Amino acid sequence: MPDLEQPYHHGSLRQVLLTRAESTLEEDGVDGISLRRLAREAGVSHAAPSKHFRDRQALLDALVEQGFRRLTEALEQAFDEAEPHARARLGALASAYVTFALTHRELLALMYSSKQAPGAAAAVVEAGRTPMDLTVRIVTEAQAAGDIGPGDPLHIALVAFATFHGVAAVAAGGMLYGASVDEVVTAASDTFWRGLTRE
Repeated sequence: MPDLEQPYHHGSLRQVLLTRAESTLEEDGVDGISLRRLAREAGVSHAAPSKHFRDRQALLDALVEQGFRRLTEALEQAFDEAEPHARARLGALASAYVTFALTHRELLALMYSSKQAPGAAAAVVEAGRTPMDLTVRIVTEAQAAGDIGPGDPLHIALVAFATFHGVAAVAAGGMLYGASVDEVVTAASDTFWRGLTRE
């Protein structure tokens, strides 16, 4: 085990604690996370985490904020790499979201529960808006180009998110009945798009 007084420079202990917290979350659930446990596993004194997180909730908030940033980065990369039209971008976002949801199930659940919790930290709420903002952008641009019909872009984006979150939940539950995740994501995306373009 590393020396308990091992120095961490440039804030690296903060990221070490967040990385270990995410591993604990995926293995043991949120109840398994404690600053004392993380300090022990990181090989530092019990007091060391308090230099970065005032308490357990501050750690969870930071973990959630980081999770939303990573989700946003994955969605933005999918957006940038897709063919430059709304249908392809929507499909790419769907695939990226489902991949993230299946890879980080416990983290995503914590992200959504934390964002909706009474008194949620402002940074968490703000970070949680960004993935939806990107989906709204796709819808707005598609409407401006005449690719889809009118309607409240936010409502349309919410339905899109609900659709793809549902696909992830079904896949996580092993209820795809032999179909691959990619096949179901593509079918959901195509069906959703047809609904938007049907007069």
